[in-house]
Amino acid sequence: MRFDLTDLQLFVHIAESGSITAGAALAHLALPSASARVRGMEEALNVPLLQRGRRGAEPTEAGRALLQHARIVLRQVEDMHAELAQFAGGLKGQVRLLCNTSAMTEFLPDALAAFLAAHPQLSINLEERLSHDIVQAVADGAADIGIITDAADRAALQTFPFRDDPLVLVMVRNHPLAKTLGHKRHMGFAAALDHDFIGLAGDSALQQYTAGQAARLGRRMHCKIRLRSFEAICRMVASGAGVAILPETAARRSPDDLRIVKLSDDWADRKLLICVRDEATLPGYARELVATLRSD
Repeated sequence: MRFDLTDLQLFVHIAESGSITAGAALAHLALPSASARVRGMEEALNVPLLQRGRRGAEPTEAGRALLQHARIVLRQVEDMHAELAQFAGGLKGQVRLLCNTSAMTEFLPDALAAFLAAHPQLSINLEERLSHDIVQAVADGAADIGIITDAADRAALQTFPFRDDPLVLVMVRNHPLAKTLGHKRHMGFAAALDHDFIGLAGDSALQQYTAGQAARLGRRMHCKIRLRSFEAICRMVASGAGVAILPETAARRSPDDLRIVKLSDDWADRKLLICVRDEATLPGYARELVATLRSD
């Protein structure tokens, strides 16, 4: 049984894209060549690795085992190249970093800009995900570092404190909900669900998170419009079009005519954590990034 690195990279691309066609394109292979390589792997192992259907291709149980090993092998090769590259003129490599909405927009830009400026030969593949998806990706070796909320089950990972990230409700000062609150500074999420929301675009991890909290109450958030940035949401809220849930750091930058109300729900009092599978096994440049984020 002999697999080369192209076989392993192809299989990872297929598994992550859910399609042999897409995986072949990502691996820069013609579709017939990619299909032949997959068949060759299955014949060598005498077990099916992919379950093919109308919706694409998904790894079988054996395929998932291969996927985990393939990621480890490819990462080790990448680490080897990065370490040897240091002898040729500096630290080189790519860090795969997954984070939630708040980390991506509020906390990481400045920290990552300084880190990349200090290490011009490094690159960071940054993606926004839900915290439970980040935990799974880091545990599976699909990402090096994650930034998650403390509500996520991270028992299998090493974690380090990163930032406090409470969520708050913002509204224009003459909004009916503001009048109902009077001088109260806290309220429950359930009471806000009777009103229209200004939300983030549907693929936002924060929007999915808050919608999930509403579903737990047997309710749904009625979003009149979904926008791409916290600043745009604040401007829309300031017009009186609805209320919004934002990270407190973003809300504090909002116009003075907006009222900020703390949510009394436990899930809103969030803390962000850095998570890794095993810090000791990370390549040097990834360990350095973890150290930078912990000390920032």
